[in-house]
Amino acid sequence: QVQLAESGGGSVQAGGSLRLSCSASRSTAATYCMAWFRQAPGKEREGVATISTNRDRSTSYADSVKGRFTIVQDSAKNTLYLQMNSLRPEDTAMYFCAARLRTYCYASDDAMTYNYWGQGTQVTVSS
Repeated sequence: QVQLAESGGGSVQAGGSLRLSCSASRSTAATYCMAWFRQAPGKEREGVATISTNRDRSTSYADSVKGRFTIVQDSAKNTLYLQMNSLRPEDTAMYFCAARLRTYCYASDDAMTYNYWGQGTQVTVSS
């Protein structure tokens, strides 16, 4: 079992930056691959970025955020981050952190395959 708690959301103008954090109740780096998902009103939950547990700590990003978002995991702090730069109004959504008991995660993963979820943090980008 692992509990996840997101923070860092807020309101920002287009072009701005935010850093989301996801604190885990236990160490996850060696066992759980981690992901950020987002869900806008009326839309399905979609994968944004993931980090796997392999030695290279492979990352995966949705095409819509490549070059703008960066996923980082601080194993010592049991914390996952999502650095979001050059934010756009279409990035507005509730952002969730998730974990699953697999080595590899991909931004194209089905959200149903994840075992653990945080409560989400809202990101609003105004034009």
